[in-house]
Amino acid sequence: MRDAGEKRLEAAKAFEIKGQVKSCEPYGSGHINNTFLLICGEGEQEYSYILQEMNHEVFKDIDGLMKNIKGVTMFLRHQIQENHGDPDRETLNLIPTKDGKVYYMDSLGNYWRAYLFIAGATCYNLVEKPEDFYQSGKAFGRFQCLLADYPADELTETIPNFHNTPVRFEAFEKAVEEDVMGRAAGVNEEIRFVREREKEMGLALSLQKEGKLPLRVSHNDTKLNNIMIDDATGEALCIIDLDTIMPGFSIFDYGDSIRFGANTAEEDEKDLSKVSLSLPLFEIYTKGFLEGSAGRLTETEIEMLPYGAKMMTLECGMRFLTDYLQGDVYFHTSREGHNLDRCHTQFALVADMEKKWEDMKRIVKTYEGAALG
Repeated sequence: MRDAGEKRLEAAKAFEIKGQVKSCEPYGSGHINNTFLLICGEGEQEYSYILQEMNHEVFKDIDGLMKNIKGVTMFLRHQIQENHGDPDRETLNLIPTKDGKVYYMDSLGNYWRAYLFIAGATCYNLVEKPEDFYQSGKAFGRFQCLLADYPADELTETIPNFHNTPVRFEAFEKAVEEDVMGRAAGVNEEIRFVREREKEMGLALSLQKEGKLPLRVSHNDTKLNNIMIDDATGEALCIIDLDTIMPGFSIFDYGDSIRFGANTAEEDEKDLSKVSLSLPLFEIYTKGFLEGSAGRLTETEIEMLPYGAKMMTLECGMRFLTDYLQGDVYFHTSREGHNLDRCHTQFALVADMEKKWEDMKRIVKTYEGAALG
């Protein structure tokens, strides 16, 4: 059996890289794919690439996934060139295989892809200062701006119904009914919390069917560490981790960022008195997002931003509660009742958003001008 180094070398040599392989070492902190920094040399010249072994247990449709990434990155590259930017640094750039494909399947049936390495930029796991959150908002707003004319309906849905909240609610109700762990009786209050908000869950889909909410290219994993920050300027440079790109709604990408980044507590905080929506962080992200979108969002999308934040938080809490009822089979847990703690945190944040609803709407209204142009 070949060792891991031999497997990586086989994959590296399948791509149109420059020079000879000098090193290929683990890189970054991702948990889904195996990522390596590939250094190649030709005389005194060095070339750097990112080599990734894709997790085909998580992502079953590698063809669809890579078609999405190829289409979106080529479109972004063109848009960045049109805006006189640097397309080698401001978007991911796929390296083709020697036979012209966008990924390689090795002799063991593993799937690989390669990107140009973006030098002079860093990803951060945590918001260290408010400016980081502003830059995050600006980056994802610009992502929406640059991709506003991309035909989102042509994208493959790599994870079906990922943010289809009514479908998530059906899965929740099924878990309550089946009650395989006998836990439902102990979470009556939490079940009631979800059911009281059922009527709101289908609003985005209804507006889309009415032609009032456009289908967009949705990133679906809008964490800070999926943005490369330029080391020299401190400004957001490039959105990465495009595996979950799918047709969706801009308000849900925005909302998931608020859910995670504007919460004053950790996602699994037991002391719910620490959980609240930070209005200053909500404001600075909203400012960045709407500035970055540069007039490409509709009035309905802007008006629905608070709803996006609330719905992503409610959906996440509902998913934690569903998993708790099913016996903690999806999300990794490290203690008894971990998913229930996570559920409580999300529901507490939803409740706080409802208290601050008028403030959230006012803040969005304040920066609406930047988005409508």
